[in-house]
Amino acid sequence: MSDLRVLVVEDEPVAADAHRAYVDRTPGFTVVAVAGTGAAAWDALGRHRVDLVLLDMNLPDTHGIELCRRLRASGRDVDVLAVTSARELTTVRAAAAHGVVGYLLKPFSQAALRDRLTAYVDYRSQLRAGGDVAGQDAVDRVLEAARPVRPAPLPKGLARETLDAVVTAVRAATREQAGLSAAETAELIGASRITARRYLEHLADTGVVARTPRYGGTGRPELEYRWR
Repeated sequence: MSDLRVLVVEDEPVAADAHRAYVDRTPGFTVVAVAGTGAAAWDALGRHRVDLVLLDMNLPDTHGIELCRRLRASGRDVDVLAVTSARELTTVRAAAAHGVVGYLLKPFSQAALRDRLTAYVDYRSQLRAGGDVAGQDAVDRVLEAARPVRPAPLPKGLARETLDAVVTAVRAATREQAGLSAAETAELIGASRITARRYLEHLADTGVVARTPRYGGTGRPELEYRWR
């Protein structure tokens, strides 16, 4: 059986490169194109046979949901896995209404995406098997197949609860047009500066937050983190 062909739609170059690498390391999948905008994604869909789109919802020229609408209206036999930092329930609901096969929040590890892709293979094979289902249990198994049964793992030494607290703090500050330093984040979440910095650097390395020098004091500039 040939590899499933994946289109990565992600406008942040660091995250796009990571997603491509994660997919290419997963047996049975290959990336055929990477697009940084909705227009480029639509063009790639016209030039390549694509089985699965890894779709960021926040694109420079359109929203991921609009791309989903166009896909469904065109009748293309393409599945969508949302890989995004969009946490609004309205977006989650709209994604579900447009038939996305999964919704993976950034930041995530290679193992988390691998689990989603492996689950997608099971889901796809069951849907394409043909014939009838035996009953309700069989229907439920097909619909649940795209969702991995274990929680998405984080890099060693990071805890989900602390990561969520850091994400909440940085997002709130960014909405107020401000960035946070490691020390400020530590004070907000009740952790040490070293711990806060580890989580902030993880978010920056995965392309979810931007880090820039903060000038104004004496000595070396402090790093500031903002949600992208």
